[in-house]
Amino acid sequence: MIQISFPDGRIQEYPINTTALEIAKSISEGLARNVLAAKVNGVVVDADRPIESDSTLQLLTWSDKEGKSTFWHSSAHLMAEALETFFPGIKFGIGPPIEQGFYYDVDPGEHVISANDLLKIEQKIIELARLANPYKRESVSKEYALNYFKDKGDEYKLELINELQDGNITFYHQGNFTDLCKGPHIPNTGFVKAIKLTSIAGAYWRGDEKRKQLTRIYGISFPKAKELEEYLILLEEAKKRDHRKLGQELELFMFSEKVGAGLPIWLPKGTALRQRLEDFLKQEQIKRGYTPVITPHIGHKHLYQTSGHWEKYGQDSFQPIHTPREGEEFLLKPMNCPHHCEIFGHKPRSYRDLPLRIAEFGTVYRYEQSGELHGLTRVRSFTQDDAHLFCTPDQVKDEFLNVLDLTMLVIKKLGFDHFTAQISLRDPENKEKYIGSEENWVKAEQAIIDATKEVDLQTTTVLGEAAFYGPKLDFMVKDALGRSWQLGTIQVDYNLPERFQLEYIGADNSKHRPVMIHRAPFGSMERFIGVLTEHCAGKFPLWLTPDQFAILPVSDKYLEYSQSLLSKLEAAGFRGFIDDRVESIGKKIRDTELKKVPYMLIIGEKEVDQQNVSIRRQGSGDQGTNTLDGFINLLNSNL
Repeated sequence: MIQISFPDGRIQEYPINTTALEIAKSISEGLARNVLAAKVNGVVVDADRPIESDSTLQLLTWSDKEGKSTFWHSSAHLMAEALETFFPGIKFGIGPPIEQGFYYDVDPGEHVISANDLLKIEQKIIELARLANPYKRESVSKEYALNYFKDKGDEYKLELINELQDGNITFYHQGNFTDLCKGPHIPNTGFVKAIKLTSIAGAYWRGDEKRKQLTRIYGISFPKAKELEEYLILLEEAKKRDHRKLGQELELFMFSEKVGAGLPIWLPKGTALRQRLEDFLKQEQIKRGYTPVITPHIGHKHLYQTSGHWEKYGQDSFQPIHTPREGEEFLLKPMNCPHHCEIFGHKPRSYRDLPLRIAEFGTVYRYEQSGELHGLTRVRSFTQDDAHLFCTPDQVKDEFLNVLDLTMLVIKKLGFDHFTAQISLRDPENKEKYIGSEENWVKAEQAIIDATKEVDLQTTTVLGEAAFYGPKLDFMVKDALGRSWQLGTIQVDYNLPERFQLEYIGADNSKHRPVMIHRAPFGSMERFIGVLTEHCAGKFPLWLTPDQFAILPVSDKYLEYSQSLLSKLEAAGFRGFIDDRVESIGKKIRDTELKKVPYMLIIGEKEVDQQNVSIRRQGSGDQGTNTLDGFINLLNSNL
């Protein structure tokens, strides 16, 4: 017998080699019908895998993130089976699940797959799904795997197999399709009741622009047709809220091919919006004892070799800048933290100087692949609202809690009412990805866990998502459409102070190593503004929006009064403009609505005679008349 521990704390005995699906059936047939996979000792596996020893068990359904991921991965295999029926000889790259759905990179050979083919592929997928073919796992030798895909002439799978260790290779079969895959998968294809292939694009094999370009087909699937219908409605709404579209319409930012892909240019209105966000955070930081600094946009390559960034991220950085001096190389700054370590170390420090909190809106550069770029949310140049706190070990918890309080203030101030905090720890099976000693990692991870428990913060724990130098707390916010985004982050780091040999003199008059806390409540200004734009559909909070009001005179006769209103409103600290175009008042109202200006003041003969204003609210229509002072009070009450 083996003991199975459930998430609610229950422990129950079952015969050895019982499967998660059998355990689900022993609890409830209804539960078993909904089980997609299982998490055994923290690892997601097929629901029909035998459990061989005492284990923790979580039964995964569609309501679980890992359940959805397994469902979508299985759907990618189902799509591949459908593709083989239409395009004989097609070769397959990789087909992973993603945040919403899945994709598969394929080489159709002499065939061409276009958007016109997607509907017939969808229909074939559903036809195959109804067969309810089981997903069968098979362990194979490396030799067998190589011979199998040699016979199929699939050089992509052969490349992947050559990188694997013999004894760790598995195939999955469903129906007439076999794929190289480590799994897991859902029990059978019959769970897939609805599917939509959303788009088709080009993608270089393994993201390398020097390799062959494959065809990438994106899709999403659901266990109920109704859920697909709801998703498509949300998809249409998401298109309306797309920050790339709204950014252009509202004149917030632009991109230029001559400047370069992934390098955003902020236009006046977007710059003003961004500066207000920065000013808000700067004021909060001053209250909390932060000191602002400015560091260069480049640094000597040795700086990033010392920090470890070159070793871990060198391939994702812009190539080194070679100077006329032989052997001298600089990098565009990929991170601000090495510069801030140098600031701490430039003079002797005492324990009385700590905590030292230094902050910078620092622009950094990463060479993202062109196919991964996406508006403001994935760029090659972005500004982090970065700060680094250097403190004694005894100060770590209090400093972490203070940063936690600031981060939650930022998130709530911008209207993200639904969020969770993700504790991102090392991958215990792949510790070579990280720098630093085991002792330091244990202390850093425990510091985050203890701090979140103290404030009773709702958290999830994810293995393998830590930064290479330390664990972190990532804030996952949900936008108005229910989509999850990772924004703010807090990281505890014992390792960079070690690598930079940072020291302070303690009360015992001996040298000690400080602890470093990395912190960015917005994450990056670009990504945050992109997400915020979609969250509020371009209707920014009144304190943040580029134009808070527009004055719309019915004709030129009322321009003088309109100008006096503008002067008084600006003197009261508000932002707006006069639409003095020779257009009908109806067109002015429609155009202002499209610009998402919160308030419109309609000025005609009656308003001039009575020395008042007629107010319209964006999206809500006529709000009646009021005095100018009354309108100012209205604005103040909504800030």
